[in-house]
Amino acid sequence: MIVEDEPPYAAELFGDRIDVARAFTADLARFGEELGLIGPLEAERLWSRHVVNCVLMAHLLRPGRVGDVGSGAGLPGLVLAIARPDVDMVLIEPMERRTDWLSAESERLGLTNVTVARGRAEEIRPEPLLDQVTARAVSALSKLVPLCAPLLKPGGEMLFMKGARVQDEVVAAEKALRKARIRDAEVLVLGEGIVPEVTRVFRASLGH
Repeated sequence: MIVEDEPPYAAELFGDRIDVARAFTADLARFGEELGLIGPLEAERLWSRHVVNCVLMAHLLRPGRVGDVGSGAGLPGLVLAIARPDVDMVLIEPMERRTDWLSAESERLGLTNVTVARGRAEEIRPEPLLDQVTARAVSALSKLVPLCAPLLKPGGEMLFMKGARVQDEVVAAEKALRKARIRDAEVLVLGEGIVPEVTRVFRASLGH
């Protein structure tokens, strides 16, 4: 198996948390395919396509409770927990095999700011409600927004990692956004001039 070398910009993005990020990336390369967390070719682009892609969003988090819906391999949930130890991450994942991985990996990495919640987003009722919620490659905005809005406190924020056609998704989700009382929707492009593949984030707030 060929594992991508760490790119030079990773240490700059993770700062003094780079050693933890290296340990996570090594573990994901070692166990990821076997556990069905990543595809057979993903090790070749693990840093650039996945880990760095996720950490670019870390500065958008506010100190508080942040949920990651469909956390899977921990992308972005574990990456964000590594980069932002001041934020409490709640990793929401329905598959037992994946929640086992998230719990075990959090322990291996010594992350004390991670809680793993097994279940689908619509089954989870966090107490207290979340300040922000993230998701990556889960579903279209028209489906994702209604699932995640009930997890947020009034004024809470959605931060969803999206692909190049995110603007089309925003247009298609206009009715769902109105119904869920979502306001101030915008698309952020992160990492320009720093990384080969930018990260696009849909950001919006839940109305009071």
